[in-house]
Amino acid sequence: MAGKHVVVIGAGVIGLCAAEAMLRRGFRVTILERDAEPGNGCSYGNGGIVVPSHFVPLAAPGMMAMGIKMMANRRSPFGFDRPWNLEALDWTVRFMRASNQAHVARSAPLLRDLNLASRAIYEELVVGMAPEVGYEERGLLMLCQTAKALDAEARLAEDANKLGLKAVVLDGQGVAAVEPNVWMEVAGGVHFLDDAHLTPATFMREMRGRILAAGGEIRDGLAGDDFRTADNHIQAAGGVEADEFVLATGAWSGQVARKLGLRLPMLAGKGYGLTVANPPETPSLPAILVEARIAVTPMTDGVRFVGTMELGPPGLRQNPARVEGIRSSIPRYYPNFTPGSLEKSPVWTGLRPCSPDGLPYIGRPKRYRNLIVATGHAMMGMSLGPISGKLVAELAANDTPSIALNLLSPDRYA
Repeated sequence: MAGKHVVVIGAGVIGLCAAEAMLRRGFRVTILERDAEPGNGCSYGNGGIVVPSHFVPLAAPGMMAMGIKMMANRRSPFGFDRPWNLEALDWTVRFMRASNQAHVARSAPLLRDLNLASRAIYEELVVGMAPEVGYEERGLLMLCQTAKALDAEARLAEDANKLGLKAVVLDGQGVAAVEPNVWMEVAGGVHFLDDAHLTPATFMREMRGRILAAGGEIRDGLAGDDFRTADNHIQAAGGVEADEFVLATGAWSGQVARKLGLRLPMLAGKGYGLTVANPPETPSLPAILVEARIAVTPMTDGVRFVGTMELGPPGLRQNPARVEGIRSSIPRYYPNFTPGSLEKSPVWTGLRPCSPDGLPYIGRPKRYRNLIVATGHAMMGMSLGPISGKLVAELAANDTPSIALNLLSPDRYA
């Protein structure tokens, strides 16, 4: 319905991509963003990787046992931000229930399709953007220091190939051949050829500019989490009236949804990152340091390292032990990145919105006829931003979604 006014609550990558897609369909769009200044959210400082390789949801067999083992180490990549409360306990029970092979089998084709569709939209979106966006389709290396980790990644590569993705298992020499300009101490790795990467902060700035140029409105410093409702409709958010509303508030979505009487189980997965502006060497393609759970991405402003999953309520308090865990792990894979060089880089903190089953929430909840939910993308927010935006625009237009959304229903925990 051209001319319909849509309020998007949240100016992260999901909100911006939804706004851009709806503007192209002729909708009038207003974005409400809680932060007064853009640039601080998770979408700006993340690893910037588009990941068809990540077809296994966070909730998978073995993840619970791995998490419990890691919790004993304060510097490990995983932990809880604060002592458990009832919300964290409920989330954990639901995570345990979802961590089975049947859930992985159902989710893998969907995550593959979502990520591949998103990559195709990225190819269109970046046309005309500043070169500093740095979008490249060079794949991703999963780097393993141990034979055990390499065996596990090789099995994952076999599953990827069965799904129609391209993955090649490499020994140490094979990894060096793919990445010849970087000294790595690894047993081997897997090269997932379908992945891409970009510099997220630049992409976000370009998207904001494109939205404003297309007639969209962005109101920074307005959370939009106070609602006026009547008769199964939302009438206003943050005092702004509209025909449709999109809830894209990231790690705060569970709290915002409760104000509408909706149940979206959500914990914030706190991550830490640092960008080395003048690196001793620069990889040509992104990588995951498998045992350390650290993402490495070459960007136009340096080499970025992002890691940890510290679950809890939204909050940006830094845990020095987790940060030290990242800094101490990097030189084990890249010896030329010395601890001294890493300590010079400021530490960024971001909050990933994590659902218990590792799948995003996308769709219309039954309770409100004019609300679309788009949140819960965990580590794949940047990767799935464009396809999420397209799906939101299709829902706003009352079209049949181009990808089936039954597994992503925002009512699945109602």
